[in-house]
Amino acid sequence: MEFVKLQIEEEIAIVTIDRPKSMNALNNQVYEEIIAHLEAIQTNDRVKVVILTGAGEKAFAAGADIAQMVHQDAMEGRYLGGLCHRSAYLLENMRQVTIAAVNGYALGGGCELTLACDIRVAAENARFALPEVGLGIIPGGGGTQRLSRIIGVGRAKEMIFTCDQIDAQEAYRMGLANHVVPQAELMDYCKAMARKIASKASYAVSVAKAAVNTSENVDLSSGCAREQDLLGLLFATHDKKEGMEAFLERRKPNFTDF
Repeated sequence: MEFVKLQIEEEIAIVTIDRPKSMNALNNQVYEEIIAHLEAIQTNDRVKVVILTGAGEKAFAAGADIAQMVHQDAMEGRYLGGLCHRSAYLLENMRQVTIAAVNGYALGGGCELTLACDIRVAAENARFALPEVGLGIIPGGGGTQRLSRIIGVGRAKEMIFTCDQIDAQEAYRMGLANHVVPQAELMDYCKAMARKIASKASYAVSVAKAAVNTSENVDLSSGCAREQDLLGLLFATHDKKEGMEAFLERRKPNFTDF
C-alpha cells in the first residue's frame, strides 16, 4: 500500500493515512487502500480493536483531494462518494471496535471517517469541519447523516452550512469527541483504551456494537426486542459461561469467542 499503512500490535490494528505532504488528503487510491485494509482486518480473529489516524501532527485527514475532484464529472464524483461510504460503512459496522485518533485537521472526508468510528479521541490541536458547501458540493461520505445523530440536527446544520471549524474542546462539549488529550499522549491514550476493550469478551463487545448501531435505525420497542434476542444468543456462548464462572471464582477470565 502506498498511502495507507497497517501495523498490528497484538490485538490492535493501527491504520495510518500517510500522505503528510498533502495533509493526508483523501483521493480514490487512499480510500481504496483504507477499504482493502479494513476488509482484511474484519476477517482477522486476532484483531479486536482498530485505531485509525493520520501521519504527522498536522492532520488526521484534511479532506478530499481537491486537485483530483476539480476535474471529475458527475459519474466520477458519484464513484468517489461510493468509496467514501464504503470506508465509513466498514468502520461503523465491522465487528472490531474502531477508534479515531484525531491529530490535527479532520476536514471533509476526514471528518466523515471519524464520524463512522465508534469512539473519537481528539488531540488538543484537533479541528473538525465539513467545508464542502463552500466548494459547491455537499458532504458525500455520510456527513449529512451521521453528524446530526451525534451532535443534533441544529448543530449539524450550522457546521455544514457555515463550514466553521470546531476545535477540540468545542468538539468535546458538543459530544463530537469522547476525549481530548495532549498531542504527545494521543496514541498512547488510544492504545490503552484499545487494550482495555480487547481484554473484555470480544464477541459480546461486537454484539453490543451491533445492538447500539440498531438503535439508530429503529424505534425503541424494536431496538429492545433486538437487544433481547442478542442477549439470548450470548447466553449460549462459551464466553458467557467462562466470564461468569471466572467472576464467581475470583479469577481472570479466558475469553475465546470472536
